[in-house]
Amino acid sequence: MPADAPTIVATSGGMKPGRRSRFAFAPLVEHAVELSGTTGRPKLVHLGTASGDQRWWNAELDEAAANAGWDLRHLNLFTMPSVDDPEALLLDADVVWVGGGSVVNLLAVWRAHGLDQVFRRVWQAGVVLGGVSAGSICWHVGGTTDSFGPALRPVTDGLALLPYGNGVHYDSEAERRPLVQRLVAEGVLPTTHCTDDGVGLVYRGTELVEAVSEVRGKGAYTVTRSSTDQDDDGGAVAVEERLEPRALPGAR
Repeated sequence: MPADAPTIVATSGGMKPGRRSRFAFAPLVEHAVELSGTTGRPKLVHLGTASGDQRWWNAELDEAAANAGWDLRHLNLFTMPSVDDPEALLLDADVVWVGGGSVVNLLAVWRAHGLDQVFRRVWQAGVVLGGVSAGSICWHVGGTTDSFGPALRPVTDGLALLPYGNGVHYDSEAERRPLVQRLVAEGVLPTTHCTDDGVGLVYRGTELVEAVSEVRGKGAYTVTRSSTDQDDDGGAVAVEERLEPRALPGAR
């Protein structure tokens, strides 16, 4: 059952330790399923492109899905697509969840296989798109990434389904906040939405409608370029506004 509007859940979270498996799906993924409107056994498709389609991680997610009572399939692209028709697989899902890793490599591989255009059609068809870290940045114009090396750098060629920048791991990696603010002030990134670890952003169409959290006390942020304020050298500055996420059921 498709969502009643194009929906994206962009996060810095989604997994937790499991009781009978090493990992389990946390409230952010559960919320993506809820937003899909499915009334039956949820159908998820996982893409691990950003980490090279690691089969051991696929197996961990298979256990998590079995324990949750969900149907999970993987769209692997290494060394070739794992299905004849990736678009049909994605369109049949309630939720598509994209894992973390290298967003730069993810975007390159997706474009090589034409998935940049496929995902726009899947999004418009009402399949909920979601993900963590690289799987959050990819839906936006860009963000900050360590894809090029240990020092964070900007990436500005995201799929741009959402016309914003995206800042992940905002509270856990010290370089993220100042770099996001500098990139927004310089106009490298547009208005940018950021998440602490354990927080997600819910978009309906291209509108940010809510921040939600699976970890209490964490925040989300909107960083905008000020049209009036300037720094000591006369340059533009970025203004950060904290958003208070709604704690999801099961938040710790």
